[in-house]
Amino acid sequence: MSTTENKSVEITKGINGLDKVILREINGSTAEVYLYGGHVTSWKNEHGEELLFVSSKAIFKPPKAIRGGIPLCFPQFSNLGTLEAHGFARNRVWTVDIDPPPFPSNTTNRVFVDLLLKPTEEDLKIWPHRHIFYSIFFLILDTLCFIFLINNFSIFFCSICSFEYRLRVTLGPAGDLMLTSRIRNTNTDGKPFTFTFAYHTYFSVSDISEVRVEGLETLDFLDNMKNRERYTEQGDAITFESEVDRIYLSTPTKIAILDHEKKRTFVIRKDGLPDAVVWNPWDKKAKAMTDFGDDEYKHMLCVEAAAIEKPITLKPGEEWKVRQELSAVPSSYCSGQLDPNKVLQSS
Repeated sequence: MSTTENKSVEITKGINGLDKVILREINGSTAEVYLYGGHVTSWKNEHGEELLFVSSKAIFKPPKAIRGGIPLCFPQFSNLGTLEAHGFARNRVWTVDIDPPPFPSNTTNRVFVDLLLKPTEEDLKIWPHRHIFYSIFFLILDTLCFIFLINNFSIFFCSICSFEYRLRVTLGPAGDLMLTSRIRNTNTDGKPFTFTFAYHTYFSVSDISEVRVEGLETLDFLDNMKNRERYTEQGDAITFESEVDRIYLSTPTKIAILDHEKKRTFVIRKDGLPDAVVWNPWDKKAKAMTDFGDDEYKHMLCVEAAAIEKPITLKPGEEWKVRQELSAVPSSYCSGQLDPNKVLQSS
């Protein structure tokens, strides 16, 4: 798990008896990861302040996903496919990987845990990858699933989507939180598979009306509230006065969330994830969610590093690796505004 003393990584019981891993950094920051969903549910700084939002009505009971923290959307983001919304990774029980293959990232003075998800029989039934052939020919069934359909001289059949999803959750000496995902195609039938992905991060904010997101100016986005029509961001920052649900495209590697009231800025650094989802449900949708408090929308904001517009395709043996690193730093002010140089140009 970690190169530090064992007390820095503890496996214990959480809500409703679910297993969770607690990471403790020597300077006082902590993180908690539930094995159900491979789900980070807490990230606290050295002062014990919670930096992630988890709803007071969150249901920590399978098969319901945990509302808040950092749900993992795989192998499908939202309803962009045939699976339930956001896929099944957040609804499965992961295992602690005690002997993972080497990660190239530096883990010196860092506390981390490695988790592993492999498909269940149920996953293999609900997530076949379809292949289409436009001529009639003899098909020899080998490792292919046993359902096929001849329709309009086309043959449709499915291959098993076997994969390994390895997740490393790391807590750094400055209290930064890093999630590194490695997804490998382990199919033995020679077939690729395709997926979309997001770190569905819920940030804790003081008052959503006092928050702005910087780094997405002038970019194109798909508006999920308008059938994913494409628009271009016109403002110098994103602010919130009503429901927002957008997929920003071709985004930079750094995005900042500036909380005016707390004088705190979250900085999101990401590699390999070109898109970014910005979401706040506002009052009407908040009241419609059974696992979300009516007024909790005021104290949360989702900014999600993602790969959505261009789905990822992996051939057998190929691996896709991405990461997200979160840090919380003091905000700097200039004439009543947050100084973007302090936020986006700092390393």
